[in-house]
Amino acid sequence: MKMVKNDETVTRAQLSEAVYKEVGLSRNESADLLEMVLNEVSEALVRGESVKISSFGSFSVRQKNPRICRNPKTGEEVPIDSRRVLIFRPSHVLKQRVNGTAAAKTAKPAKAKTKVAAKSSDTKSNQVNS
Repeated sequence: MKMVKNDETVTRAQLSEAVYKEVGLSRNESADLLEMVLNEVSEALVRGESVKISSFGSFSVRQKNPRICRNPKTGEEVPIDSRRVLIFRPSHVLKQRVNGTAAAKTAKPAKAKTKVAAKSSDTKSNQVNS
């Protein structure tokens, strides 16, 4: 998929085309797959569930209580009803990609069993066998 300038928007058709090119499904199957994914995400949010997509971010719905606000121009009090708002929190990976600071991850090696721990377990097994 090509890089998008700041004043452009990626559309469903462009996402569907990207799926078509990358996965190898037909254009209709790619469009259907995209619609199924978006529908499942939407339905989960309507049910009040969180949606977490690894290395991308998480979507959640938050309940906001009713409150009284003030019109800054007139000073008149205006009631705002309770409502549900959609929240998106990008993952650290996505933030790094957007900022161009995605560094290669260096995996930490697993800790090996130390000789002291191995000796103490051998001693315990010897004590049990004695």
